[in-house]
Amino acid sequence: MQGTQRIISANLNGIRSATQKGFFTWLDQQQADFVCVQELKAQLGDLTEAMQHPSGLTGYFHCAEKKGYSGVGIYTRHPADRVVYGLGYADIDAEGRYLQVDVGGLSVVSLYLPSGSSGDARQQVKFDFLARFLPHLAALRQSGQDVVLCGDWNIAHQPIDLKNWKGNLKNSGFLPEERAWLTEVLTTQGWCDVWRSLYPELPGYTWWSNRGQAYAKDVGWRIDYQIASPALAARATAAHIYKNEKFSDHAPLVVDYSHEA
Repeated sequence: MQGTQRIISANLNGIRSATQKGFFTWLDQQQADFVCVQELKAQLGDLTEAMQHPSGLTGYFHCAEKKGYSGVGIYTRHPADRVVYGLGYADIDAEGRYLQVDVGGLSVVSLYLPSGSSGDARQQVKFDFLARFLPHLAALRQSGQDVVLCGDWNIAHQPIDLKNWKGNLKNSGFLPEERAWLTEVLTTQGWCDVWRSLYPELPGYTWWSNRGQAYAKDVGWRIDYQIASPALAARATAAHIYKNEKFSDHAPLVVDYSHEA
């Protein structure tokens, strides 16, 4: 019997802020199997019961050591067989950027890549992250699991993925080195960009600057992805970016996968 498995990725830009803006009310209606969230900007002690266990889901969280910063979470409707907190690098893990939940033959990852937009020092942190993350991605590809990496990758891959691409060729998030790295992930390693596979010609922006009426004018970037192993990506049937309400400066990316029930 065929069923549908719904997986959502959402950068919340603060879980407490997103809660006040109605994120969990919306989530109640989604019947999602897995929800990956990023940029919690909270410690475990800040999370209410409703934030930890919304609508029949169980939450796992990897918070940053620094208060009000970064942090990732995964909500699952299905009992977890294994939870992996972090990548095993002290500097990366102190920022709460990687969380993995395994359920049977499926590995779901919530990922928050560093942004380099604040200056050269953070851009170097980002490059260092990318270099160390590549072999981890290769190992995941060889794990024998279906894998989906959901999150804010902080890289727009191609010109279709951001409105003002010509003006951003020298800016973090669209640098040639970052784009080449993502190309290596998608070609050499053979991962699939689920949105782009489903919709080759739809921009699919997920983030808008708070400056210059970017949201109202839809001057956006597609930097939130579900990147999946090929067999899982092939089961993606539909996706949408939810913009009817605004919980954050990012919009949730919702993907439905066919699933052997």
